[in-house]
Amino acid sequence: MSNAQLNNAEQPNVITPAKIHWQMDDTGNKVPVSGEFGDVYFSNADGLAESRHVFLSHNQLPERLANLAEKQCFTIAELGFGTGLNLLATWQLWRQLRDMHPQLATARLHFITTEKYPIPLADLTQILALWGQRAPELAEFIKPLLTAYPPLTAGCHRLNFFEDNLTVDIWLGDAADSLAKLAVNTSIKPAPYVDAWFLDGFAPSCNSTLWTDSIFAQMQRLSRPMTTAATYSCAGIVKRGLQNCGFQIKKVKGFGRKNEMLTAIMLDTIDLNANNSKDIPFYNHASTVAPATDNNSDSESAKPTSNLPAHTIVIGAGVSGLSVAWSLANRGIQVTLLDKSAPLAGASGNPRALLAPKMTPIHHVDEHLHTIGYLYSSRLYRLLNKKSEQESGASILEPTGALDLLIKANIGTKQIADYPDDMATTLSCEQAQNASGLKAQDLSENLYLPQSGLVNPQALKDIILAHPLIRFQQLDVKSISETEESVCIEGNNQDKQTISISAENVVICAAFESHELDKRIFDCRKIRGQLSWFTPTVAQLTSLPKIPLKYSGYCALFTAKTGDETLNNVIVSAPYLLLGASFIRNDTDIDIRKEEHQISRDKLVTAIPEMDSVIPTDLSLWQGRAGIRTQTPDYHPIVGQLDQSKRMWVMSAMGAKGYAIAPICAEALTDMMLGAFAPLSMAMLARLSPNRTRLQTPLT
Repeated sequence: MSNAQLNNAEQPNVITPAKIHWQMDDTGNKVPVSGEFGDVYFSNADGLAESRHVFLSHNQLPERLANLAEKQCFTIAELGFGTGLNLLATWQLWRQLRDMHPQLATARLHFITTEKYPIPLADLTQILALWGQRAPELAEFIKPLLTAYPPLTAGCHRLNFFEDNLTVDIWLGDAADSLAKLAVNTSIKPAPYVDAWFLDGFAPSCNSTLWTDSIFAQMQRLSRPMTTAATYSCAGIVKRGLQNCGFQIKKVKGFGRKNEMLTAIMLDTIDLNANNSKDIPFYNHASTVAPATDNNSDSESAKPTSNLPAHTIVIGAGVSGLSVAWSLANRGIQVTLLDKSAPLAGASGNPRALLAPKMTPIHHVDEHLHTIGYLYSSRLYRLLNKKSEQESGASILEPTGALDLLIKANIGTKQIADYPDDMATTLSCEQAQNASGLKAQDLSENLYLPQSGLVNPQALKDIILAHPLIRFQQLDVKSISETEESVCIEGNNQDKQTISISAENVVICAAFESHELDKRIFDCRKIRGQLSWFTPTVAQLTSLPKIPLKYSGYCALFTAKTGDETLNNVIVSAPYLLLGASFIRNDTDIDIRKEEHQISRDKLVTAIPEMDSVIPTDLSLWQGRAGIRTQTPDYHPIVGQLDQSKRMWVMSAMGAKGYAIAPICAEALTDMMLGAFAPLSMAMLARLSPNRTRLQTPLT
């Protein structure tokens, strides 16, 4: 972390990394100690055994998880991510149970965790390397966790491990603030709730902030009858806090030399004046289901999954529709993806998309959708790269890094210094010149994004459409009718035949045409954007920028891969320089225009004069693609359930940021639809709502 980040660390929304010290445990092994609180991260006797005893066994997870129904989601919320040991132990148990119980093939585990002082990756790698030696059974889980471990910035970082049907949301920041951001919209059924709590903060005597009334109030808000909790602590503040927010507590044998620990279960009715010490039936280790009581009709064994959709129709096969289809299919939902032409036929079908966010000052990062989306998309695309490599396909994301010249930015080098270096930094002028290949330009003012890269839309489409639960069909939708039980789509297929398809839900992802399909969707601003590219000569290649550059436009070198030629006029294996993009309001024509090639050339040579002698002035051989971007008045996309509807949803208006923000928006929409906690805050979801106040007044 930079000096500036250390200096600003106590300001709101700036994360302070944990300071790690080491001491010897009871068996002679080194264990990490918190420099902030002077407490150990796990038991001096056996941290892994303690995790299993306190949090897995005393939340009855082996029995409860084994009894999940098909497609059912079980949600764990943890206070204090620490070293990730509880997650690793839970993950191992989950995989073991899925191997033993066939119905868990479509069940899902959602692990939500909070951390105010996250451990830096280098320290976490060292800590978990020791656990890989002490408990070799964890090694296969440690590697993917470290690979996905996020930069230490405030807000929610979603990590998906698709092969295990495991979603991990790491909320960095104050725990009470993080929990307060979890949205519970009871108007959408089913509403999410936490099934089990891991209360694993440092001891109350060391860190009382994780045991405050505000924390327990959030536990009460996010739980429901029969939610359980477990903690190693029997401190009075913990017992009173749990009782006052509606939990029945019970002391049981602690781990190792600890005489006691607490387990708790939420009551059906909450009387804050009562002692809450009466006995109620707890889950016990001998039973495989929750105890049968009159008020336990929604226990794990009986929780209904029949209201989850079996089939959803997604209209529009650009990056929004593809992302929604992917998120739904990975929750076990059958998806029919419709488009009047073909996948990526519209604005999403460019040869490449530059994944490089417009950064914001770090104090706003936890609510900055472009940054949140960029971090999630970057993880997702890298994960899909491995899948594509296994199938001998092209990479979805080519990691290149990117250099922003800060010509059109809302952040300066002083504010960039607040960010972790592995996410954003400023290079010296010499470093920037070496990285970019530019020789004459003064590059002292710059933003370097090491995790940026070029997205291959065709490769992404191929991976998504290969999912066994996703089926594409060409259909020009003419009407949508919703009933109490389903939604029916009617339209004309490629043979001009009228056909109808029904599903439990429909998601409209048709960009600027979304309003024509349902008038409740805002009629957005339409902005034409033309991307240009040309084949450089061998001599030109030696002088062109070596990495993608951002200025008032952007440019990037790429090599066409197999499949690119089906979308655009390129030759496989040939190099190209991509320049973009024009910005023409209220123009929906998609013809290729020489004057817009010139606009893109002018932007580049104005920003980087030395390129004037390199970029050809004869534009007759340039190629291009024009698409129509869709933009709302407040620049936020539209994501959510339509007004006065139970089965109609929309995800649209991504602007020019679709490949950065569509995947995280699709996750949020899918969570809302299926009754899970979204990776976006309650305030952010309100800003994205199709029914928000700003969208009630039409554009003039």
